[in-house]
Amino acid sequence: MITRPLNQDDPLDDFEHRDIDLLGRTHRAYTMGSGPAVIVMTEMPGISPHVARFARWVRDAGFTVYMPHIFGKDGAVPRMPGALFSILGGCISRQFRAFQANESSPATQWLRALAALAHKECGGKGVGAIGMCFTGNFALSMMLEPAVLAPVLSQPSLPLNDAAGMHIHPDELAAVKARMEAEDLTVLAYRFEGDKFCKAARFEAFENALGDRFIGRVLPDEAANPDSPMKNPHSVVTIHLIDEAGQPTVQARDEILDFFRMRLSG
Repeated sequence: MITRPLNQDDPLDDFEHRDIDLLGRTHRAYTMGSGPAVIVMTEMPGISPHVARFARWVRDAGFTVYMPHIFGKDGAVPRMPGALFSILGGCISRQFRAFQANESSPATQWLRALAALAHKECGGKGVGAIGMCFTGNFALSMMLEPAVLAPVLSQPSLPLNDAAGMHIHPDELAAVKARMEAEDLTVLAYRFEGDKFCKAARFEAFENALGDRFIGRVLPDEAANPDSPMKNPHSVVTIHLIDEAGQPTVQARDEILDFFRMRLSG
């Protein structure tokens, strides 16, 4: 993989830039690679160089990446005040319902349609999906699309006002659980122990709801990159990842890639 500087805007010029119309709405999506599809959903405040790096790791693992624009300026290093505007916009958007615990984000409907399209285009056994931070819970709601077989929740942070909230409608949660039981599926989830935005209560709620179908990983705070501009340990596979062999964050990344291989390949 070509190494790109993480402190400079990423032109995303190795991705195909596609405008995809689904359900009467058009969104930009960045695609690359070959093999089964994986939907990479960005964290706040947008598709940063760190998020793009993770997408390239997914490509190099043998998958076709679909990285949709959800918010923010694509490829930009997070900077104030632009990053703040993206966060505030996400908080008030009806597409995300950031403060509602027992509701699913309407944005997941388009993402489910994207997963169905990606499966049709790429083939394979199914589609993987990873959400991060603001989109962390989305991968679970996306399991209402039958093509989604490998959901990953990385530091799921919604709802913002309820540490034990799961940000999915109870009917959808019940349908997802029933599907997981019927098809012997699991969901992977990651957080740092001291994360202020994704606390232990949220993982406990998922465990209570999904039982052993929920596989939660909790990393020690000291495993977070100390050089990150964000001091709260939070972003497991992006800004807080330490790209060195043996690091817990690298082990988490590799476990995610292996999860995609197990569920989607062959």
